[in-house]
Amino acid sequence: VKEWESNNKIDAAEAQKKEAFQKEFLGNVAHELKTPITNIQGYVHTLIDGALYDKTVNEKFLLKASKSADRLQYLVEELLTINRFEHGTLKLNKTKFDIKELCEDVVEILEDKGTKHNTNLRFNKKGDKPIFVLADKQLIHQVLTNLIVNGIKYNKPEGFIKVEIKQFDQKVIVSIIDNGLGIGEKDIPRLFERFYRVDQSRARALGGTGLGLAIVKHILNAHEQTISVNSELNAGSTFSFSLETTK
Repeated sequence: VKEWESNNKIDAAEAQKKEAFQKEFLGNVAHELKTPITNIQGYVHTLIDGALYDKTVNEKFLLKASKSADRLQYLVEELLTINRFEHGTLKLNKTKFDIKELCEDVVEILEDKGTKHNTNLRFNKKGDKPIFVLADKQLIHQVLTNLIVNGIKYNKPEGFIKVEIKQFDQKVIVSIIDNGLGIGEKDIPRLFERFYRVDQSRARALGGTGLGLAIVKHILNAHEQTISVNSELNAGSTFSFSLETTK
């Protein structure tokens, strides 16, 4: 009876944790959806009330409404991506590709974004010899993009982000290193939760949904690979993930 009572308490505690997580998640979804919807409503109603015929503001309001609609679409797409991963309906398209070439491409694509935020992006290539991995190239592209963009958002003025690769027997470790704001020890265990943000106001101001790291974790889990975080407040962060190499 005592064993049953003990197990029952554990089950009840787990159920309460899941319920609390569900409530927090639903609250976060509602909050994230509410902001762009409210913005769109405000702009459209203002236009209907007469601003549509005011050439000084009509185009400006339409552009703002369009931007909010784009954000809404992006948020829904990210939620659907996470849902497909969690229900196992998103299938990997594994191919052989050079991870060094992909890192170089992503850094090049994001250089302008880094420049706008006064952040220097660089890739430590270490020679021209390719390193081939077996993975879903498009999804790993997304992993790199999410991690680098995250580093840009939480960097300091005149900061840097560098991408490094270390090769082992059957694995490669890709690291994204920055000298930004860093992450507190208490925040690290929750980093990959949906909608969790270390600095909520800054992330929202820069257009963050709070889903980027959750998607990264799901993608690497689907590849049966790992990601780790080392960070220190005001000293920067290092996100490192593994991939399977191939010949």
